[in-house]
Amino acid sequence: MGSSDSSSQQKEAYGRFFHRLSKAYRDDWKGTAPGADPVRRGYPAPVDGPPFPISDWPYGGSPVIGAPWTQSSPFMEAIWRGPHGEAWKKSGVQIYGWFNAGCNVSTSHKSRYANFPEAYTEVADACIPDQQVLHIERQPDTVQTEHFDWGFRVTNLYGLDYRFTTAKGYFSDQLLKKNREYGYAPVMAYVDLYFPQFADGMNVRIGRYSSLPDIEAQLAPNNYTYSHSILYTFDASTQTGINVTTRLNDHWMIQLGLSAGNDVAPWVGEPDAQPTFNGCVRFTGQEGRDNHYACLNSLNSGKYAYNNLQSVYYTWYRKFGDSRWHTATEWWYMWEKNVPNIAPSAPPGAAALLITGANGAFCDHPAALTCTATETAVVNYVERQFSKHNYMTIRNEYVDDMAGQRTGTKTKYSEHLLGWGHWIGTTILLRPEIRFEHSYNRPAYDSPCLPCGLPGTKKSQLTVASDAMFFF
Repeated sequence: MGSSDSSSQQKEAYGRFFHRLSKAYRDDWKGTAPGADPVRRGYPAPVDGPPFPISDWPYGGSPVIGAPWTQSSPFMEAIWRGPHGEAWKKSGVQIYGWFNAGCNVSTSHKSRYANFPEAYTEVADACIPDQQVLHIERQPDTVQTEHFDWGFRVTNLYGLDYRFTTAKGYFSDQLLKKNREYGYAPVMAYVDLYFPQFADGMNVRIGRYSSLPDIEAQLAPNNYTYSHSILYTFDASTQTGINVTTRLNDHWMIQLGLSAGNDVAPWVGEPDAQPTFNGCVRFTGQEGRDNHYACLNSLNSGKYAYNNLQSVYYTWYRKFGDSRWHTATEWWYMWEKNVPNIAPSAPPGAAALLITGANGAFCDHPAALTCTATETAVVNYVERQFSKHNYMTIRNEYVDDMAGQRTGTKTKYSEHLLGWGHWIGTTILLRPEIRFEHSYNRPAYDSPCLPCGLPGTKKSQLTVASDAMFFF
């Protein structure tokens, strides 16, 4: 009898949970009157998120010091309103995530990955489950300045997008040895230690985290658009190490860090994993409407190894007065030394120097054994908010892959995109877009067999695409 009662109570609890969950979604889609803005330090948030993926100008390696954590999902609402809900709230731990899939129609058709180097929509004329993500997270309270606080994040991703988030040493055989189309990636796993007594707040992040600069990010909700710029696709994704972020005042912030390198676990060992320095300076002016962020994202020996990019970045964000317009611009320059030559006339010994997953270069001197591969890129976003549910994106970029080491084609590129974002409540996001890109020096698109290393057959490509995200 006791067992039967226990089973009945369990079923009733499950029923109540799903009732609370469905109510949380209904309330979200119905909409509620906006409440008072949460307490924060520093300037007001420059833009509204949603509809935008940000409200504060973003930086990596730390939560935004002085800004409140406002994350609240239907799944957590259902937990908070149930048994032990207050204990969950008090713990500060949240479990949340999303399902993300998209479709595209392209002028490239010769093979499955004909859209490449467009990403993350590289599979042509297809509907793809891009990323299904589960977060377990607690953020430190960086608004208060009285006591130490802590946080952590564990991010699990499954889908096609794991191909862009894989780091050597973290279940990387799925991609580097087996080349699976879909896979799992533990994209982030770190702890945050917040010390308010240092300057105007200092956060120490230890673990695997996103590399610091960039307008875009690996996780779909952190981006204005479905597809990524070429600039973002081919720079560093994550680093594993320690990063210290110190807010000096409302205007200045500095960051210093040491990692094992780009997209590589420390236990992989040399030459792929090696001590790598990063440092950034950030300035905010115009009462928060103007932001400049300069980073030396990775610096070590610079010699050829797995994704061993040496790179400098500059990012500028600007909101135009009290209007609904803002812009974001990013520039980077990257280099890597002693990269094996893969030009047709390269010496026979060059091929033996190649590392799995680390591209060679088309050296300027065709008979060289190795060379220094360099590349530079700039991207600009122009954003317009139309309502709390709708925004428009205009993106333009220029990329010069001077040795073909990043994209596989030695050429200059331009890319132009017009996109729209539409929210249903705060739990469903649709992002249709139209995109045109061109490679100037040689064809980069519509390869008949990308995994075989066959070159592109087209210089231009037009793509119409959209994704959908469902948050829980």
